[in-house]
Amino acid sequence: MLIVKNVESGSVGEELGIQKGDRLLSFDGYKVVDILDYLYYNEQEDFTLEVEKPDGETEEIEIEKYEDETLGLEFEDDGLGIKTCRNDCIFCFVAQMPAGMRPSLYVKDDDYRQSFLCGNYVTLTNVSDDDIERIVRLNLSPLYVSVHVTDAEARKNLLRNRFAGKILDQLKRLSDGGITVHTQVVLVKGHNDGALLEKTLTDLSEIEGVKSCAVVPCGMTKFRDGLTEIEDFGKDDSLEVIKSVKAFNEKTGRNFALVADDFYLKADVPCEPYEFYGEFDQLENGIGMNALFDHEFNKTIEKRTYRRTFLVVTGKASEKFIKKYAAICEEYCEGLKIYVEGVENRFFGGKVTCTGLLVGRDIRDFVLGFDKDFDELAISSAMINSELNAFLDDMTVEELSRSIGKKIRVTHCDGASFFRSFTEDM
Repeated sequence: MLIVKNVESGSVGEELGIQKGDRLLSFDGYKVVDILDYLYYNEQEDFTLEVEKPDGETEEIEIEKYEDETLGLEFEDDGLGIKTCRNDCIFCFVAQMPAGMRPSLYVKDDDYRQSFLCGNYVTLTNVSDDDIERIVRLNLSPLYVSVHVTDAEARKNLLRNRFAGKILDQLKRLSDGGITVHTQVVLVKGHNDGALLEKTLTDLSEIEGVKSCAVVPCGMTKFRDGLTEIEDFGKDDSLEVIKSVKAFNEKTGRNFALVADDFYLKADVPCEPYEFYGEFDQLENGIGMNALFDHEFNKTIEKRTYRRTFLVVTGKASEKFIKKYAAICEEYCEGLKIYVEGVENRFFGGKVTCTGLLVGRDIRDFVLGFDKDFDELAISSAMINSELNAFLDDMTVEELSRSIGKKIRVTHCDGASFFRSFTEDM
């Protein structure tokens, strides 16, 4: 149910007599669950709307409108309270978080609606048959699904959920209903790699609506006391993952399976070329970011003059990568000097090497011990919560700046912004 807060003047809703306080009960006989029902039917030309007036009387309205006309309604609430996760995955990152952090970091969301709206990955273990029907009916496409492994027993064990074994049936139903799905496998050494990974990629590639599968490493912090023991992927292991996925793609004749950039960084081998990643459907999952960065960077570089010295702090995994492009910036820009330093993640532990999980206090401690002079500290926007302007440990950018006595320049993650960040005033 949605409660009307405002009706746009001159809209179809106003013409129909819909008023503030009215409750939308159903569209075409289907109960209104949340804002997605409204968004879907607001784009349709013919449908039936059931409305409950503030006095309790109900009215059924036959609506005929042009597709580009809007009902013009605003609501008190969107009905999108987060559906939480029912799994207890052996690799769950939330389970590895230290105590005392902001509450939102402990929320285990697993909401198909947020998958459609925001690209969040979901396991589908908490969706009903009615949910699947609703996804198809409202054309909530594309969806992003955490499969991890398609073997039913292996998935139940990995997710520690006895209802997790029906993923292939769910994906086939979505595909048959015209829903596009992008999938991911969080690879856990000894649990879903090797032959199980081969089976998973094969099963997924045979479902028409499944367009891609990202293979990403699980993240492990130092806070794993009492949790399942998991072995990290080393350099040789990472190279083997890349080779096996490449072999699968060659066998199937398409670039269906996509290995996370992290594996390439660990293996110390170049990522695939820009053209390999197509529409970059898995970009938010860390797939193809380096190739896209390189492409945008090389389109942007030009001769400049900018007399400034920066210290760039980054995660250990990307230190070599960032140093390469910092050196090119120096080559193209007279007067520019950039120090690039990979910072050990003491907060989460040394196995966490990605830039986005660096916290303010680790950066502060490193910078205060840095023995070279510089004008500004540069950090990636991937480290920062944009609403709070704070790191994961809740230290704000302003607090870090005051503690080190330096101005801080926040750089965006794309190649064009990277070059401009170090060659012009911001």
